[in-house]
Formats: sequence, C-alpha cells, structure tokens
Amino acid sequence: MCGIAGYVSENKIEPAVLKAMTERIAHRGPDGEGFFVDDKCGLGHRRLAIIDLKTGDQPIYNEDKTIVVVFNGEIYNFQTLRQELEKKGHRFQTQTDTEVLVHGYEEWGGALTEKLRGMYAFAIWDRKKQSLFLARDKWGIKPLYYYRTDHSLLFASEIKAFLDHPDFQKQLNEEVLAAYLCFNSVPTEETLFKNVFRLEPGHRMMYQVGKITIEKFFELDLDDAAASKTYDPETTAQEIRAAMEDSVKAHGFADVEIGGFLSSGIDSSYLVSLAKPDKTFTVGYDDPKYDEISYAKDLAEKLQIKNFSRTITKEDYIKAFPDIVYHMDEPLADPSAIALYFVAETAAKQVKVVTSGEGADELFGGYLTYREEIDQQGYMKIPFPLRRAASAVAGLFPEFPGRNFIYRRGKTLEEYYIGLGRVFEDKEAVSILRNKTQISTREILKPYYKAHAKDSNLVKRQIIDYYFWLVRDFLHAVDRNTMMFGLEARTPFLDDAVYDVARTLPQEAKINKTTTKPALRLAASKVIPNEAYKKKKLGFPVPLREWIREEDLYKEIKKAFNSPAAARFFDVSKINRLLEQHKSGKKDCYKKVWTIYTFLVWYEQFFAE
Repeated sequence: MCGIAGYVSENKIEPAVLKAMTERIAHRGPDGEGFFVDDKCGLGHRRLAIIDLKTGDQPIYNEDKTIVVVFNGEIYNFQTLRQELEKKGHRFQTQTDTEVLVHGYEEWGGALTEKLRGMYAFAIWDRKKQSLFLARDKWGIKPLYYYRTDHSLLFASEIKAFLDHPDFQKQLNEEVLAAYLCFNSVPTEETLFKNVFRLEPGHRMMYQVGKITIEKFFELDLDDAAASKTYDPETTAQEIRAAMEDSVKAHGFADVEIGGFLSSGIDSSYLVSLAKPDKTFTVGYDDPKYDEISYAKDLAEKLQIKNFSRTITKEDYIKAFPDIVYHMDEPLADPSAIALYFVAETAAKQVKVVTSGEGADELFGGYLTYREEIDQQGYMKIPFPLRRAASAVAGLFPEFPGRNFIYRRGKTLEEYYIGLGRVFEDKEAVSILRNKTQISTREILKPYYKAHAKDSNLVKRQIIDYYFWLVRDFLHAVDRNTMMFGLEARTPFLDDAVYDVARTLPQEAKINKTTTKPALRLAASKVIPNEAYKKKKLGFPVPLREWIREEDLYKEIKKAFNSPAAARFFDVSKINRLLEQHKSGKKDCYKKVWTIYTFLVWYEQFFAE
C-alpha cells in the first residue's frame, strides 16, 4: 500500500515539484520514496512496505527500462501471473507483486487489468510510445485522481498532491455542492475541486499526445433472476463459505503481520473468525447504545485472540475532526468516518495491515432499506395512481410520522432512491444554497438506472448503494483513515471469488421476512463462535445526534454557520434554523447540520485565505 503521484508535460519535468507532490502524501508511504524523471514524464512513489521488503522499492522497470510503473495496492494473484509471464520469456528481478504490472503491460497492454485480482491504482509510462496508462481496480478500493491543463496531465492518489504543482489552479466546483448535501459525499466523477476528476472503479485511461482515452473494463452485474432456480440455503451457504475461505487466504499474503478491524456485527466477525488474526481492534463510546467493545471482546475471547479497544469521547472526536477532514480531500459527512480514524490509529500502533468488512452489505443484501421490497408488498398492491396522488399530497406537508413512507411509495424507485442515507431532498438542498445552478441527483443516477432498467428493484438498490455509498463514502473513508497512519486495509468481501457467488444470488438469499443477508448469515453461523451473525447492522455508530445538542459542539457549529464562508455559499438564516430546530428538539436535523458543518470545515482547510 502506497501513495503515487506524477505528471506528463510538454514542458520540462521538475524533480523538485515531483518530490513536493509526493511529500504532501508521505503519510501513505512512510517507509521510503522513489522517483522516475525523463523529458516528458515524472513518476513519484511513497512506499508502505508490505511485500518483498528488501527489493520491492518503486518505481519498477522492465528489462530494458522502457516500461516503468508506480503502484498503490496489492495484486493477490501475482504469483500465478508471474509464472505465466515467465513461461512467455519475461525475466523478473524482484519478488514483489508490482513487477507483474510492467511485464503484464508488455504482454497484454491495457487488457492487463482484466487479469488482476486485487486492489490497485497504478501509472505506467511507456518511454517508446510516450504514453501514460492509468488504471483503478474494479471495486474502487484504491483512489486515483487526475487534472488536465493545456499542456500537462497530473495524477495522484490524493487530490492534495496537486496543490504543489505550479500548473494546478485551485478553484471550487460549486455546481456539485447540492449533490454533496444530498449524498453526504461528492457523488460525481467531478470533484469539488474544479477540473479535478476521479478515475472511476473498473476504468483505465491512456494519455498520449495530449489526448485522453478512458475505457470501462468492469461493471457490477447482479442477476437475481436466479430466483427461478431451486434455492437451497445450505448449498448456497457452503458456496459462500468456500468463496470466503478462498478470499481470506488470498488476502492473507504479506511479509508483515495482519490484524483485523472488529465491530459487533456479522461482517468483521466473519472475517476475523475465518482468518483468526492474533490482534483485533475495536472502538466504542461511553454511551451503551453506541458501544461495540463488549461484543468484540466476547468474540476475541472465544477465538482466543487479542482485542485492543478504545473508548472515544466527544472531546476526542471534535479535536480530531479538522485533521480528518483535511485527509479526506473532499468533505465526507458520514459520522462513522471519524470512528474509523480512531480504530485505524489504534491498529497502526500494533500492525501494518488490517482486514475490514466493507462490501458485504452491498453484495449480500445487508441494508434494512432492502426489506422494503418485502415489508411493503401489501401497500404496493394499491393501484399506482392512488399511491401517486397520496404521495403528492404528503409532499405538500412538513415531516410527520409516516410521511416519508407515503411519499416514497407513490414514486418509482428511480424518482426517489439515491441510496441508503439521503440527507437533503434536492429542492431543499438548492433552497439553502446561494448558487442555484446545481446538478440534480436524478441526472447523476440516470445512467445507472438506465443500464439496469430490466433488473429488480432490489438489484437497482444494490447497484446504487455500491457505486454511490460504498465507493464514494465507505471505501473512501477506509482508505484515507488507514493511510493517514501508514496502515493498509484489505477488504476480502470485495474479491472475484466472493463476487462470483454473490452476483447470482436469488432475492430470498439476500432478504426475507425476518432478516437481511440470510445466506451470508447462515454461512457465517458455521464459523462465528458467538451470536454476532444474528445482530442487526450498527456500522461504527456515533452519538452525534446527542452531542450537537450539547453546548460546546453546538457553539462550534453556530460559529461556523455564521462565518463569512457560510454567508458566501448558504442562506445563513435557513441553516441556522436547522441548527436551532435540532438543538431545541423540535426536529432531528443532525445529519443536515453535520453535512453543512463538514463542508464549512473542509472549505476552511483548503480555501481559506
């Protein structure tokens, strides 16, 4: 796991600029640095040494040094690919997985990405063709950004690396601000930095003679039409368990110790029960409603492994928040992202690699919102025109018990569903902003709904949650919070073997009348020695709702809501009204308040004069 940065330019490559770019993201690779510079291209690398500690330094070259790579991630099938390439005549100089990329690119070109099992973002410079090849893994685990000018292309693992390049013009992209307020993260290929783009999961890019060509090499494809088959829960559970054992084994390759994040829920408990790492890590709060430490310690004791835990206070949370916001690059208002900071900080004192449970809910049907496809079947028998009329009436009124149910079920999924955690409705988001020129959530999601028009509503929900919550929110938070401490996070649920089983699960394997992801729970029950496989999802819960009503945090937010930055972007009277309604208990507005506050803290970090 590492940090990469570099640029291609018609002008002279400046080593000092390249070094500054990589030093800005040195936290991603505290074990070393490396550079490549020629007339047109500069590649920089910060290393976190995990595999081949002695000879794995980057950049890495092919035999005649015409192909050079910098790489962030892990290739779990590199040994198999290496054997295949050696049979074709390629000669290897190291034992690292990185070297497979240069020889693989020589042999297969861009199609290399379709052979890789793992998480990655990498850049390959072809000195003969004078071309730069960028790629990001199919799951979106590792980040990769790019910025183009008239005569150069910049790329990096984190946007902040661009700040040290003289061609970079730092400008705010205001037209995606309403979308951020709805999603609590930036849901577009564009970022909040104007002209900075993220390379999307499962995409590769070629830059040559000033021209960019982007190709998609993977798209999530879930097909619950398999429901027509005879579904046997025990057989399916065995298939899931075999795939998970295969994935955990593949993810367990390293020359350093691997630990595990452990909450009270099924996903991390299943991983830890399969892998049995010597050390696990948990965070909690002094409020029993939000504390997972006792559950985690119980499992660790039964597995006879160690558990290291930390209780987070409100003061800890508030103090760390600005630094976390800076490392996120863009505002991410998911409160659990802050909890990840503390569990990563705790783990980094003991190990260099951890496993984490992201991806299980999206692939196996873990979110409670998915149950609507079963729980609301009775109401859905009412003719759609009548439900539509009731929805229109409900939409005229402020929030009341049952309003959202009536409002949503009189609309198609495409009209209201943007994922599992919408914060603002589009109209409300625009209403509190001064700049009314905003991209709508419908525009953003339209291509995804169109591509999956023939799929069930459950699959549509999974697809939207995957690309707009897992990738943009959860994986983003895991990457930044772990790399902040030079810690690598591995996600065994996001793996080819697991996906091959999950993609054809029938609906009854993902949701039923009593629970979510029943097939995964059944598989996990054979391995987990306590009842974590039965627990409802918590997912690093945070007592933020209560904290915002307390005087110290309330005053901090109040100050931000009345700052010059707030006045520049927001209708100050409206955002203060949200804060006061939450403080008084008249409305539960904590998500809206926190989303606005997160943006303002982020803006101060990156744009304050």
